Amino acid sequence: MSARGALRRPAFRRLLAGRAVDAFGNALAPIALAFAVLDLTGRAGDLGLVVGVRTLLNVLFLLFGGVLADRLPKHLLMVGANLAAALTQAVIAALVLTHTATVPLLVGLAAVNGAVAAVAMPASAALLPRTVAEDERQPAIALNRLALSGAMILGAPLGGVLVASVGPGYGLAADAGTFVVSAVCFALIRLPGPAVPPGPARAGVLRELRAGWTEFRAHTWLWVVVACACVANLAWAGGMHVLAPALADTTIGRRAWGLVLAAQTAGMIVGGLVAMRLRPRRMLRYGAITLLVLAGPLLVLGLTPRLIPLAVAAFLAGVALEQFTVAWETSMQEHIPADRLARVYSYDMVGSFVAIPAGEIAAGPVADRFGLQPTLLAAAGVVVAAVLAMLSSSEVRTLRHRLRRTEPGTMEESVP
Repeated sequence: MSARGALRRPAFRRLLAGRAVDAFGNALAPIALAFAVLDLTGRAGDLGLVVGVRTLLNVLFLLFGGVLADRLPKHLLMVGANLAAALTQAVIAALVLTHTATVPLLVGLAAVNGAVAAVAMPASAALLPRTVAEDERQPAIALNRLALSGAMILGAPLGGVLVASVGPGYGLAADAGTFVVSAVCFALIRLPGPAVPPGPARAGVLRELRAGWTEFRAHTWLWVVVACACVANLAWAGGMHVLAPALADTTIGRRAWGLVLAAQTAGMIVGGLVAMRLRPRRMLRYGAITLLVLAGPLLVLGLTPRLIPLAVAAFLAGVALEQFTVAWETSMQEHIPADRLARVYSYDMVGSFVAIPAGEIAAGPVADRFGLQPTLLAAAGVVVAAVLAMLSSSEVRTLRHRLRRTEPGTMEESVP
């Protein structure tokens, strides 16, 4: 199983480049948007509304995006979605830079941005297996995660510097530019064989959604992990996307918060390197156990919001997140048929993300009632409880890493 083999494939390299540029811009955007809203009104509740509505529209359109990705050429779908996202971010940047932004305008544009992103997400996830050979899949997933983390570790501190130095509008404008660059990368992808996997004549959208749902619910390990991730994401999103920037603004400062996010992405780089080499027989169980570490940054924020302990906790959370993500994506791509993979990915994304807008919108009012730090500690407890519930499923604990192809016509079991 060779990472070099994956990198020799032009389609994989272009997909990797496009996704990395996207990740760079998306590391800038949350910091810029968060402080743009805080500069506008100073209220965590308004920030929660803007990011929550974006996530809500993202979730609502994910299933539609999964059907489109199984019907249409995935890389061209990603080109259109990225160009539309570039337009929405450019308009938001212009409003912020000209001091004409209002919360309703930001909510509306964030909603459009979330919808177009939903069209690209299942296509992007399901395209990767088509760009590499079967025996290159796990290192390709790890390389993909490594590239995303590397891009984010550059984008997060740059976002903090831009916001602190020249204002959040320039960070949003930079994000718009990265969408255009990534669209060019995706447009250059060329794949052998048909653009859409062969299969029977396409049924209606509802019938295809039902087929995806049937495949999704047929795997207990799949829906258990998604259900528990839904709960964990509710707490994580409310804590890290809304409450943490609000607390950082009055404690460690905006530049320091950018460094904390950079530490998390540095951990993701290390985690990607580790995941590239590990071959546990029970890969999904291993990945789920590592998720317990995600509670660390929330605990530190709730107890002692200081830069060094927070950066360490964020770094370890980044390492853990990559272990789980590589284990999860490898399990999905090994056990789900290719012609249904995008739709199953869309159900995974909907189930995992559906509670995020609720967490983001509710975090501000809950913190107003109970205080920022007590709410962050409660969020850490919810994350731990959700991961333990995930591990209570025997199918999650016992799902095996499948046999892998080492040479044409031969099979070998994964190394423990």
